[in-house]
Amino acid sequence: MYLGNILKLLSRTFRQMFMETGENLHSSSNLQPLLAETSQSLLPKITEGIAMINVSMLQEVLQNFVSGTSNVQGAALVSPDGLALASVLPTDMDEDRTAAMSAAMLSLGERIGSELVRGTIDRIVVEGEKGFGVVVSCGPDAVLLVLSNAAAKQGLLFLEIKRAVSQIAPLVA
Repeated sequence: MYLGNILKLLSRTFRQMFMETGENLHSSSNLQPLLAETSQSLLPKITEGIAMINVSMLQEVLQNFVSGTSNVQGAALVSPDGLALASVLPTDMDEDRTAAMSAAMLSLGERIGSELVRGTIDRIVVEGEKGFGVVVSCGPDAVLLVLSNAAAKQGLLFLEIKRAVSQIAPLVA
């Protein structure tokens, strides 16, 4: 719909509203309460009672974690469904594919832990010749993937991941 048509439709609608209520169209004192009442009653309240996830804060936490932790090459925060929430990944990595694999790894790892009667899974570590991929849960709504090079000391890496999770978990709760 063209902008001109939208403006005509809006002016026609306002005229009809004022004719139905018997209000004077040119009286600004009469216009303000009616507009406020109409806009409040017609618009849905989408965010009422719902806490929104602050993506920019998540991105900032991930960026600080990756840049401030030695030997960490990237990180991604994903939903349990495998959708990316925030990420700081190397340029040659596909964010969507990485997100899907991270969620699948954690889900499968938790199932294996359950079947083998190992209790709650703290982390899943994939170790390769070029480094580590560590997947941890950040509560029921998020999964964190951390990529590090082979020079990373695992104990220090796990400690830094635990600190990052403590910062991320409240943001996604």
